[in-house]
Amino acid sequence: MQVVTHEDTVSILEYFDDLEDPRSSINRQHLLGDLIVISVCGVLAGADGPKAIGVWARAHAEWLQQYLKLPHGIPSHDTIGRLLAALQPAAFQACFEQWIASLRQGLDGGIADEVIAIDGKALRRSHNRKKSLGPLFLVSAWSVQQGISLGQLATEEKSNEITAIPALIDQLELNSAIVTIDAAGCQKNIAAKIINKGGDYLLALKGNQGNLHQAVMDHVIGQMENDFATTTVDRYVETMKGHGREDTVEYFHLPVPQMLPGASLWKELRTIGVAVRTSLQDGKETTDIRFFISSLSLGVRRFAEACRSHWGIENSLHWCLDVTFREDESRVRDRFAADNLAWLKRFAISRLKQQTDKESIAMRRRMAGWNVDYLMQVLAIKTI
Repeated sequence: MQVVTHEDTVSILEYFDDLEDPRSSINRQHLLGDLIVISVCGVLAGADGPKAIGVWARAHAEWLQQYLKLPHGIPSHDTIGRLLAALQPAAFQACFEQWIASLRQGLDGGIADEVIAIDGKALRRSHNRKKSLGPLFLVSAWSVQQGISLGQLATEEKSNEITAIPALIDQLELNSAIVTIDAAGCQKNIAAKIINKGGDYLLALKGNQGNLHQAVMDHVIGQMENDFATTTVDRYVETMKGHGREDTVEYFHLPVPQMLPGASLWKELRTIGVAVRTSLQDGKETTDIRFFISSLSLGVRRFAEACRSHWGIENSLHWCLDVTFREDESRVRDRFAADNLAWLKRFAISRLKQQTDKESIAMRRRMAGWNVDYLMQVLAIKTI
């Protein structure tokens, strides 16, 4: 068994000292810290909702009693569910910031040249028809190289993503980081906020920026037809094979022309990127062309790496949430509870990804459920 080696290991409870207990003091039987620790450990160990967390806690009652006060024994799943529905998500997530910061300090790479992918995801079964509410939509920030979830904000609709992204960026440290966002976040104020916080941006460009999108397409296509005779261009090609499919991606990175309409309205806009993906599967060939605008200086390898990193969030985070953590199957309807559970799952993925064994995330999660020593290792603590 690998031994936890962090020099500054502290109790989980210390991270939640300042969290206000939202419950009424009348008939309050269980300590706030006990409930939070049980929830964190339960989700890491395989529980996907309050009921499963309660079942896990009862099965590990003897172990939990070694570390927690539990004045009235193991709490019921209803008690856990009520707490998750009462906790303000922003305050709950803020308690993890110091924990995440301490974990990031022990990882290689720091934040310099880090790629932070910001993307949205719907909790498909979180809709509440009785209250005429659709699925909750979460905007998450993901440290690609470190495999750590840096934060999330919930919105009622995907259309609100434009307002959620700036608020999420306000929570992040961006010094020297490259922030990648899909077309929904391709907004002038978002680009400016990233620059003002010391980062660079790479934004997917689509029809929501109609005039700029058309101008970029016209410029790039014109240059391609002329073999880039009147501009500087960096090119790079890579081929990937797997699961019966072959993808070839050709990247083009070129400076923004001085006369590009609307370019001056985007803070420190320097380059245009193009990724042409040709996929061959079962004898059928398809081509997808994507356009980007960026504050990055000319350098196609750096541009290609940032593109790959953003596409990788689908595999690194979203796929894992849907398959390993069954997030799309969650029927939690309460908005706060769904938001808080989603954050616990993202934090769990962050911790599981830091393990150095060769097992999959799914297997590591099972191992955390089977072996409390491994669970403690994943948490990077020596004591609760």
